[in-house]
Amino acid sequence: MRVCTRRRSQTLRMWLLIVFLSLHLLVVSLVLSTYHTTCEPRSHPDIRTSISFFVQNTSTSTNTMATAESDTLEEETDSTVDDLAKLEALYSHPLYNTPTPSVPEGDWLLKVRTEKKEEGSSIQQWRSANEDGYDPILWNASAVTHPPWLRFHLGISRWQMYQHNDPILSALTQQLATHRIVSAVQKSGGTQLKLVMSFRNYGQALFKPMKQERQEETNVNLYYFSDFERHNAEIAAFHLDRILGFRRIPPVVGRLINIKKEIKDITTDHRLVSTFFTSPVGNMCFYGQCSYYCSTEHAICGRPVMIEGSLAAMLPDPSLAQRRTWKNPWKRSYSRSSLALWETDTNYCDSVKKSPPYDRGTRLVDLIDMSILDFLMSNMDRHHYDTFQKFGNDTFLIHLDNGRAFGRHSKDEPSILAPIVQCCRIRRSTLLRLHLLSLPMYRLSDVMRASLSQDPLTAVAPLLTEQHLLALDRRLATVIQTIQDCLVQHQHLSDVIYDDITDYSGD
Repeated sequence: MRVCTRRRSQTLRMWLLIVFLSLHLLVVSLVLSTYHTTCEPRSHPDIRTSISFFVQNTSTSTNTMATAESDTLEEETDSTVDDLAKLEALYSHPLYNTPTPSVPEGDWLLKVRTEKKEEGSSIQQWRSANEDGYDPILWNASAVTHPPWLRFHLGISRWQMYQHNDPILSALTQQLATHRIVSAVQKSGGTQLKLVMSFRNYGQALFKPMKQERQEETNVNLYYFSDFERHNAEIAAFHLDRILGFRRIPPVVGRLINIKKEIKDITTDHRLVSTFFTSPVGNMCFYGQCSYYCSTEHAICGRPVMIEGSLAAMLPDPSLAQRRTWKNPWKRSYSRSSLALWETDTNYCDSVKKSPPYDRGTRLVDLIDMSILDFLMSNMDRHHYDTFQKFGNDTFLIHLDNGRAFGRHSKDEPSILAPIVQCCRIRRSTLLRLHLLSLPMYRLSDVMRASLSQDPLTAVAPLLTEQHLLALDRRLATVIQTIQDCLVQHQHLSDVIYDDITDYSGD
């Protein structure tokens, strides 16, 4: 009896629970129905519209931005491809591929030794490097075994630093950009800090560190001889020199250097070591010892340890290939108050042409080539130039130290063209290439952009800003117009143009 009563009680409670849940669900349903019918019309239409517009607009903006970025990337890619095609076409032009006669043995700067030696004649032998270069070398005759920097040295001739499209350039720049640095010492002399970097195969390069941002122009109140040297200017000068067809600057490449591992930890230069310090924000810095800008106020600092710089392949040691330094006749006064003679004497060129070595041969037009290079990159700091003494006066000019170029894109310096204006003389090959670079299909700014894009530092940022590239086109037009003015002033074409390619019949 008790069991039946208990079962009935449980059944009743179960039914009561079911009824309660059913009623609760019914109430919830009625509340929700009322909420939707009474509250929905009161919702602010502007809010809903704004939200809807925002979502729609955001979606559209995102799609637009994505499309724009995609289009920009495609345009940049297409532009880069077009520029590279222009550069390839330029270097394939007959003006850059004129047949060259075989070079006489005496017109090579260095000669491979083949004679037997008492000891170690079958392998390359080297003496220890010093801070200014490397000592004389003994090598065997197998060119395959020569490292790229030595093959570059063996390719220097009387008329050029390297041959057009020489495959060694790629191998050499690759080594400069990637090979392990085993020594770093400060180079003596000069007004600003620079280091000599050595590699495992005894190759060496001159390192100039980054001192200011690429887009930073030279202060208008700063004299040319007080300006900073720029690492990107050294790199860009090499590319411009090659595009102009001169090939008188040693190969230069950009590289990121670890100040601690690739300078401080491996240097044996005690003067340099004493100048290292850590900046207040934790960056590693050093300043070296030099005439100017070697102090804590002008220190070279990493971010926190990495620093950009240019690496220029070192020329053969003077013990192997002695160089002669010449004063530039159009050297500036390097004074804040006085002018140079060429700035006041209207007949200055006449006296220069009567003085050796400008009284014969190609030295004068070589100098004018250099002034064109300097004007295009706005380099006012050409006080001296070098030649290899072995070749006497009949040889090319070495275009070194271009760190003060590309300082200002917004202003041109017409006085750099004084040699052309006063002498009215130019090589025919140079003039033809200048005209070629003024054509849309070979535009100077485009081929320069393409050439610089192959440097490793372009991955960090373009080596030259667009303003500098456009300034090249503007200055090129000025050079061509200056030569045109000379042609108008002289009765005979030969008075202005030195015809060095009489066998070239192209336009």
